[in-house]
Amino acid sequence: MVNTGDTAWILTSAALVLLMTPGLALFYGGMVRAKSVLNMMMMSFGALALITVLWVLYGYSFAFGDDVGLGLLGDPGEFFGLKGLMEDTTSEAGGLPSMAFVGFQAVFAIITVALISGAIADRAKFGSWMVFAGIWATVVYFPVAHWVFDFTLTDDDGVVTHTGGWIANDLAAIDFAGGTAVHINAGAAGLALALVLGKRRGFGREAMRPHNLPLVMLGAGLLWFGWFGFNAGSALAANNTAAVVWVNTLAATGAAVLGWLVTEKLRDGHATSLGAASGAVAGLVAITPACSAVSPVGAIIVGVIAGALCALAVGLKYRLGYDDSLDVVGVHLVGGLWGTLAIGFLADPDAPAGVESLFFGGSVDQLWRQAVGAGAVLVFSFVLTYVIGTLVKAAMGFRVSEEDEVAGIDTVVHAESGYDFTSLGGGSGSALSQATTPKTTEGVRA
Repeated sequence: MVNTGDTAWILTSAALVLLMTPGLALFYGGMVRAKSVLNMMMMSFGALALITVLWVLYGYSFAFGDDVGLGLLGDPGEFFGLKGLMEDTTSEAGGLPSMAFVGFQAVFAIITVALISGAIADRAKFGSWMVFAGIWATVVYFPVAHWVFDFTLTDDDGVVTHTGGWIANDLAAIDFAGGTAVHINAGAAGLALALVLGKRRGFGREAMRPHNLPLVMLGAGLLWFGWFGFNAGSALAANNTAAVVWVNTLAATGAAVLGWLVTEKLRDGHATSLGAASGAVAGLVAITPACSAVSPVGAIIVGVIAGALCALAVGLKYRLGYDDSLDVVGVHLVGGLWGTLAIGFLADPDAPAGVESLFFGGSVDQLWRQAVGAGAVLVFSFVLTYVIGTLVKAAMGFRVSEEDEVAGIDTVVHAESGYDFTSLGGGSGSALSQATTPKTTEGVRA
C-alpha cells in the first residue's frame, strides 16, 4: 500500500534537489568571467536536459535493475524506458510508488554530471561537453549508483527478491546520500578532465576572480536549501531518520562556513563572501555521506574540519599545476573523502545508521570499509573519465581555440552575452569591452 505522507515528502525532496542544478548554475556562473557566464550555466542546464532523457531510457535500469553479476551493474533491459513502473506498485524503498523513487534518483544523476563542469570552466566546447556528459553518465555514474545506492532486498521468508550493488551490500560501506557516488565521483572526474583539457590561458599568472559574487552567494543559498531534500530525502520516508539528517545537515554546514572563514582570516587577513559560500558547499558535501551516522555534535566536527580542510585544499592546484577552475577537486573530492572517512572515526551507534566507529567503540572495521569504497570510486571515476575525455578530444576536439577563449566563449559558442550594455546608451561599448576583457577574471581563488 502506498504511504501518501512519505510519497509527498519524496516528491518534495526531488523538487528541492532539482532546484540545486539551477542553483549550481548560478554558483558556478558567478565565479567565472563575465564573458563566460552563459556557457558555464548552459553546461548545467545541458546536463539537466540530457541526463533526464538518458535516465528514463536506460539509466534507472543500469542503476537499479537486478544485478547482472558481481554487484557491478543493473540489468539494462529490466526497466528500459521505465517499462512496468507506471502501475500502482511500491518500489524497493517500501511504501513509495516506483516512479517517486525513479524521480528522486534522477535528480541525483543530473547534478553529479553538472558538478564536473566547474573543473573545465572557460575553455570547453559546449557540444563536446554534451557528448562527454552522456558517455560519462552511462559508463561511470549509472554503474557507481548501482554500487552505492542499490540495496539487496528479501521477502518475509528471507528469500532474495532483488540483488543490488557491491559497495552497499558486500562491502557494507555507508554513504547515506552520495559522498562517494556523487562528490568523490564528480571530484575525481573533474580532476581527470582538467588534465585532459589543460590549463586556461593566463592560469597562474593572472588573478582570476569571480565576476559576480552576489550570484555566487545566491547559488550557494539555493544549494543549501535544496540540500535538505538531497540528504533528508534520502531517508525515503518522513520519519525520525529524516529529521536527524535534516538537523545534522544544518549543523555541519554552519560549522563549515565558520571553519572556512576562520581559515581565511588567519591565512589571508580577510573573511570573504566567496569563502562563506564555498564553506557552505564544503560542509554540505562532507555531511552528505555521514548525515545518518553521526550525532549533531559529530556533524559540527565534520563541518568545521571540512571548512578548514577544503579552504586549504583549493590551493593545491597552484602547487601541483592542474587547472581546476572552480575548485571541484578542492571542495567535492576532498570534502567527499573527508565526509566518507569521518564515518569510520565519528559514527555514533545511537544515530540512525547504528554503527560503531573508532571513537565510539574502538573498532576500525567501519573505517576500512569506508576507505575501500571511497578509493574504488575515486580510481574508477578518474581512470574512465581520463579515457572518455581523451577520446572525445581526439574525435571532435574538447577545447575552444585560444583566439575564441580570449574573445569570450559566450559570444563565440552561443552568440549571446550575459550582460547587454548596449541598452545603456553612450559609452556602452567601452563598458562591454571592459566586462569581457581577459583581464576580468573568473573564480579561481588567488
